[in-house]
Amino acid sequence: MEGIDIALIDWSRAQFALTAMYHWLFVPLTLGLAVIMAIMETMYYKTGDEHWKRTAKFWMKLFGINFAVGVATGLILEFEFGTNWSNYSWFVGDIFGAPLAIEGILAFFMEATFIAVMFFGWNKVSKRFHLASTWLTGIGATISAWWILVANAWMQHPIGMRFNPDTVRNEMVDFWAVATSPVAVNKFFHSVLSGWILGAIFVVGVSCWFLLKGREQKFAMSSIKIAAVFGLVASLLVVWTGDGSGYYVAQHQPMKLAAIEGHYQGKEGAGLVAMGVLNPKKQTYNDEHEPFLFKMEIPKMLSLLAQREANAFVPGINDIIEGGYTQYDGTTALPAQEKIARGQKAIVALGNYRNAKKEGNEALAEEALSEFEANVEYFGYGYIKEVKDLVPNVTLNFYAFRIMVILGGYFILFFAVVLFLVFKKDLAKIRWFHYVAMLTIPLGYIAGQAGWIVAEVGRQPWAIQDLLPTGVAVSKLDVGSVQTTFFLFLVLFTILLIAEIRIMLREIKKGPENN
Repeated sequence: MEGIDIALIDWSRAQFALTAMYHWLFVPLTLGLAVIMAIMETMYYKTGDEHWKRTAKFWMKLFGINFAVGVATGLILEFEFGTNWSNYSWFVGDIFGAPLAIEGILAFFMEATFIAVMFFGWNKVSKRFHLASTWLTGIGATISAWWILVANAWMQHPIGMRFNPDTVRNEMVDFWAVATSPVAVNKFFHSVLSGWILGAIFVVGVSCWFLLKGREQKFAMSSIKIAAVFGLVASLLVVWTGDGSGYYVAQHQPMKLAAIEGHYQGKEGAGLVAMGVLNPKKQTYNDEHEPFLFKMEIPKMLSLLAQREANAFVPGINDIIEGGYTQYDGTTALPAQEKIARGQKAIVALGNYRNAKKEGNEALAEEALSEFEANVEYFGYGYIKEVKDLVPNVTLNFYAFRIMVILGGYFILFFAVVLFLVFKKDLAKIRWFHYVAMLTIPLGYIAGQAGWIVAEVGRQPWAIQDLLPTGVAVSKLDVGSVQTTFFLFLVLFTILLIAEIRIMLREIKKGPENN
C-alpha cells in the first residue's frame, strides 16, 4: 500500500459503501414484493375473484416504483468497480466479471422482458401467460440476486481460480466451484429470505395504515394474511441460514467471527455473547483492558456454531494474530507476522520471475517461480504493513450483528402476533397494533443494513479474503475527485429516495384502483 493516500482508500470505501447501502434499500423490497404479488395473482387465477386482481395490481404498482430506482443505483454500483477499484478489477476481473456479466445478460433481460407483460399485458394476454410473466419477473429478480451474491461470496471465500504469474491476474479454472460454493448458496438464501421478510413487513405495515384510516378493509386483511404467513415462514428459515452463515464464517473467516463476538482469547466450549457492552478502553488486540464492561453468554453456543461441537476450540483475535493453534482443517495456524513475511517473499519472487522472463533467463525464472509458488498462499499478506491492520472494527461488527439478530427475533414474534390477531381477534379494530406495524417497516431496513455491515466490515482489511487488501485494490485517483463524486452521489441518491417515498406515499393514499 506504499505510495497510496490513506484518505483515497477511505473515501473510495465510503463512496462504495454509500452506493451499496442505498442500493440495498431497494433490492430487498423488490425481492419480497415480487413473490407476494405473484401469490396474490395466483389466487386470482385460481378463483377468478376480481378482488385478488385488484389487490395484486396495487402491490405490483409499488413493486414497479421500487424496482426502477433500484436499477439506477445498481448500475452505478457496478460502474464503480471500474472507476474506483480498477486494480481489483484487473486482479480478479476474469473471475468476478463472469457472474456480473451473466446477471446483466440473463437475469436483467429476463426481468425487463416479463415486467413489460406484467404491467401492460392485463386483458391483452391470457390469464395463464400473465401469471407466468409475473412469476418470471420475480424469478428474474431472484436470479439477478443469485449472481450478484455469487460474486460477493467469492470475495468472502475465493475458490475455483489460479494465479497466473505471467499476467499477474487470478484466472477462473472451475466456474461451478465459484457459482455453487456452499458460501454462495447460503449467502443467497440468507439475503433473499431477508428480502422476503422486508416485503412481508412492508405489506403488513401499509395494510395496517388502511385499517387505521378505515379504508379498504377487505383488501387490507387479505394482504395481511398472505404477507404474515409468508413473513413468518421466511423469518423461521432465516434462522437456519443465519446458523449456516455463522458456520461458514468460522471456517473461512475466523477473524470476522472473533470481531463479531468481541472474542479476543480463544477457548474450548466458548459461549456466544447474547448481550454485552464493549469496553471503550480496549483499543487494540494486545492491550491489557478487558473487552467487556458487561456481557451475558449462552454457554458453549459459539463452539457449537463454529465447529458443531460443544467443547470445540474457537480461536480469538489474539490466537489468530499469534498463531500456533490447530485450525479446522487440522493444520497449525501460522503467526500473522510469518504470513506477512511469506507474502513479501512471494511479491519479491514474482518480481524476480517477471524480470527473468523479460531478460530470457529461464533458469532464474524457474527458480523464482518455485519460490513464488511456495509462498503464493500468503501473497496478499505481503501488502499488510502491521499485524494490527488484520483486525477489523470490533465495535461496529459486534453491535451491528446484535442489532440484526435481535430484530430477526422480533420479526418472528411480530408475524406470530399478526396471525394471532387476524385469526383469533379483530385486527381491524386494534389501533395500537396498526401503529406498531407501520413503525416496524423501518426496522426491516435497519436489520438488512446491519447484516451487510457485518458481512463487509468484518472482512476488512481484505477486498478479497486473504488474497487482496483493500488498499491495493483501489484506483490511483485524485482524492478530491472521489470526495466530489461522493457528495454528488449522496445528493443524487437522497433525491431518488425522497422521490420514491413521495411517489409511493401518493400511490398508497390513492389505494387500489377499481378494475
